[in-house]
Amino acid sequence: MAGKREKPEDIVTKLRQIEVLQSQGMAIADAVRQVGTTQQTYYRWRKLYGGMGRAQLKRLKELEKENQHLRRAVSDLTLDKLILTEAAPGKLLSPSRRRRCIDHVRQTLGVSERRACRTLGQHRSTQRKVPTGRSDEELLTEDIIELARKYGRYGYRMVTGLLNNSGWYVNHKRVERIWRREGLKVPQKQAKKGRLWLNDGSCVRLRPERPNHVWSYDFVHDRTHDGRAYRTLNIIDEYTKEALMIRVDRKLNSIDVVDALTDLFILRGPPEFIRSDNGPEFIAQKVRDWIGAVGAKTAYIEPGSPWENGYCESFNARFRDELLNGEIFYSLREAQILIERWRVHYNTVRPHSALGYRPPAPESSIPMDQRPIMH
Repeated sequence: MAGKREKPEDIVTKLRQIEVLQSQGMAIADAVRQVGTTQQTYYRWRKLYGGMGRAQLKRLKELEKENQHLRRAVSDLTLDKLILTEAAPGKLLSPSRRRRCIDHVRQTLGVSERRACRTLGQHRSTQRKVPTGRSDEELLTEDIIELARKYGRYGYRMVTGLLNNSGWYVNHKRVERIWRREGLKVPQKQAKKGRLWLNDGSCVRLRPERPNHVWSYDFVHDRTHDGRAYRTLNIIDEYTKEALMIRVDRKLNSIDVVDALTDLFILRGPPEFIRSDNGPEFIAQKVRDWIGAVGAKTAYIEPGSPWENGYCESFNARFRDELLNGEIFYSLREAQILIERWRVHYNTVRPHSALGYRPPAPESSIPMDQRPIMH
């Protein structure tokens, strides 16, 4: 049976006692035997604690304890570094990703859940909670993917508007989460521009305040598959954001402009102002005289300042981005049919951000509690 383990204080006391006995002329073997130990133990003690007093022994114990703390700290830091290295690929921005990462770290390094959660910043209750998800998550995901496939240039906010208009009650943040999880690409945002300082007399100061207050029109150029050019005359209501007309033909001149405006004036009545650039078809004297004769006024922008016709320029950009850049028209007739179909879709289905993601002119207003689900 092993003997009792001596404390360092007792060892120092016995060593001092042996020194006293030796000073009295007693042999080492007899002195060691008298204090109750063996010569091997005595020499081992003298090697460790020889010449020490109680003050030095106390300091030695403090250093040993400090050394233990340092070794434990180094060990913890090394283990934390291994955990962080193992979890380094990717950003842990969500609890679900942290949950998967912690499971991987525990399986790879064999560390405890407590240590992995503390190192990676995950609460243990969050780690243990099993996400159940919503019952309609799968259906919503399918609808989002279908809308993204159908309208390739729409971002998640536009898709959110389409979903809410079709009967879903969904927040744009939830749609964005599913959008990014499914790897859908958000269209690139337009670069920011500096503030434009305008003169008080600029026609951009004319803000639309009601329907039929300010219309604007402009031309867009494109080509059919055979390389022949065609033009579109786009006319919009700046207040309602409705595309009133898109006339498509190989050539459009001032007479065609008057003809298009005549059809709209008969159907909707003349607006108070018509905004346009200084193209020859718009500043022609016959066009100006005719517009004034029916009770409307022209509002021409400054030459070389297309931003003053911002509503129509924005519509032209959407028109080109969502339709013209993605379609090949093999004939003028095909272009006329598909462009008119897109105009109807733009007015009745496509959400508009300036209108709270509602279409400019929906075909019907369905009460919120009677809207059908897309499935």
